[in-house]
Amino acid sequence: MNRAKITDALKSGRILVADGAWGTALQSRGLKGGECPEIWNIEHPELVFDVAESYIKAGSNLIETNTFGGNRYKLEYYGLGDRVSEINKAGVEISRKAAGEENWVIASIGPTGKMVLMGDVTEEAFYNVFKEQAIALAEGGADAIVIETMSAIDEAISAVKAVKENTDLEIISTFTFEPTVQGEFRTMMGVSPAEAAVAAVEAGADIVGANCGKGYEGMKQIIEEIRNVLPDIPIIIQANAGLPELINGESVFPATPEEMADQNPLWIKAGVNIIGGCCGTTDKHIRAIRNAVDSGK
Repeated sequence: MNRAKITDALKSGRILVADGAWGTALQSRGLKGGECPEIWNIEHPELVFDVAESYIKAGSNLIETNTFGGNRYKLEYYGLGDRVSEINKAGVEISRKAAGEENWVIASIGPTGKMVLMGDVTEEAFYNVFKEQAIALAEGGADAIVIETMSAIDEAISAVKAVKENTDLEIISTFTFEPTVQGEFRTMMGVSPAEAAVAAVEAGADIVGANCGKGYEGMKQIIEEIRNVLPDIPIIIQANAGLPELINGESVFPATPEEMADQNPLWIKAGVNIIGGCCGTTDKHIRAIRNAVDSGK
């Protein structure tokens, strides 16, 4: 089956549902602190598939991949720098199997952990690292790539350009914003939602938005700021389930599925097109969001 583009599916006014957290989902299935999550695509594919399938069953239209840290810089830390293509292709293939023919696989590219500002990387190096990962994700069968959790425009733009110039996939670009004492939202590099979104679209992104952060509070403001400068570009929001609390030695995210789903009408009115979750959100959160979207609440 030839799936329509995500952007074409949105043109009718349809609200799509993305998936939830991957890191915390893998941890609940045995991923240890300090272990490379992406190598699970090779060593524990059945557990990675279980995460993907749980979100599809909960009602996700778009499913990510276990490739957030699948760039060469991140994988070299674990001695896996020569396995970039293998690991990323495997991650897409797992999510593709879970997604079936009706749903989209949006392959995840996260930040490298390096900064041009600190002099430990160049924009050209960024581009080449993201190019390598993007080609592997495309070869694995992804429908789109989501460049997520970004804070620096130069890194995000390098990633967008690398995907745009080396694949024919749709591009989703999301940044992580925190509230300032003045009540505005900025990335840790001082980038506003409007600045981030416009820069991403100018580089070639098809869908923009925000993920992670301190929870769902403030996401409406971020949507409105982006919508004011980009009235026609689709917006995606994937918020954390609040700020984690340490309970009995474990990090617990406090926002309930119902609390997350209650944000749907506010976000839809503000102009969101795709709703999902980030850290701490589970298949239960996604099912609640799916139900709220379907009921028009």
